[in-house]
Amino acid sequence: MFQHARRLFVAFGAAAAVAFASTAPPAYAQPVFQQLSTASQTKYAAIVVDAKTGEVLYAKRADAPRYPASITKVMTLYLTFEALAAGKIRLDDPVVISPRAAAQSPTKLGVPAGGTITVSEAMQALAIKSANDVAVAMAEKLGGTESRFAALMTLRAKELGMTNTHFANASGLPDSRQLSTARDIAILSRAVMRDYPQYYKLFSQREMTFRGQTLRNHNGLLHRMPGVDGLKTGFTNASGFNLAVSAVRDNRRLIAVVMGGPTTRARDDNAQSLLLTGFDVVRRRELGERITIAQNLFEPEPTGRVQGSTEQGDQDLKIVLASAAPAPRASRIEIVEPKSKKSAPAKAAEKWAVQVGAFKARSDAKEQIDLIEKRFGKQVAGAKPVTDKAAGRYRSRFVGLSEREAKTACKAIKAKGMACQVIEPSA
Repeated sequence: MFQHARRLFVAFGAAAAVAFASTAPPAYAQPVFQQLSTASQTKYAAIVVDAKTGEVLYAKRADAPRYPASITKVMTLYLTFEALAAGKIRLDDPVVISPRAAAQSPTKLGVPAGGTITVSEAMQALAIKSANDVAVAMAEKLGGTESRFAALMTLRAKELGMTNTHFANASGLPDSRQLSTARDIAILSRAVMRDYPQYYKLFSQREMTFRGQTLRNHNGLLHRMPGVDGLKTGFTNASGFNLAVSAVRDNRRLIAVVMGGPTTRARDDNAQSLLLTGFDVVRRRELGERITIAQNLFEPEPTGRVQGSTEQGDQDLKIVLASAAPAPRASRIEIVEPKSKKSAPAKAAEKWAVQVGAFKARSDAKEQIDLIEKRFGKQVAGAKPVTDKAAGRYRSRFVGLSEREAKTACKAIKAKGMACQVIEPSA
């Protein structure tokens, strides 16, 4: 059964690659998640996102809880980049390998307890080698203890809009409390690119040399797919094979997240297929075609809609193409929600709010406010847009809503694949 699923997964990737290369209409392939064994389907989740705009081009169980495994280290690196930018640490500072760090399970760098490496070496070891011992050592350097650092990771995740993520450790080693989603991983991937472009190139490094040893990057797509420049792989028995990957083609960057693949090869082939199909869809939409990724993958689309899974609490997605006339950039993908009753206007006494992002730069926070007002003006009508600073981040918020208005607004914003958090009135 396992080998059969693997062959089907690989065949799907090959079919999508052929479809992308052809100028004729693509030879559609059956969606892989329907061909997998029941066990593999239970773990599978995926999402494709436009890195610049955050638009969700495709989602399958994108909000279902999953074990992130070593993709966790992207957040460990994010906080490391943050400390570097704030001047709290330097690239040549020492990182001590404690006995606890040295005792971690592989994959690891293998420096004995009491040994040291530099912050620069630690960053490479996390991104390329996925070293669990280094993840703990860096967590202890930045947070004092790994548990305290994990709390900081979770806090930053919430501020970035990763509302369904909780970290219990810095490495991604098995822990039932360590949960995330494909959508949240995509949000984190965008945040790394946006906030720390000077360090993002680390994820594209194909190998590193450490004390005479050459260590190869675990991300196989770096070595075989043109345009791929990151990000991170992950695996535990509970999670299956995970991958967050980004690629650039024709000045357009896409992010794909695949979680729960049955094998390394199957995961990589599926992620490549999603990216290739995504780029093809973007190109064809710019030429005026009415097309979605799901259509390219030949998923069932009764009455023009693609029904997403609701497994494990995933929201019910109905993706529909809304375009009045064929013209460049005229097509867009919308998430259609069940209609609800109109909320009453917010009263002056109401102090509920929604937070739609937390950013390193005030300009980014203001840009997010403008974007939300433009796309969700009806939902935030009457609310006051605010950008304030807390914990070193500029928060984008709309205040002065009723509880119902806040929850309705966030539901609509999240349905478009964007971050939103309901903020209750303070006591």
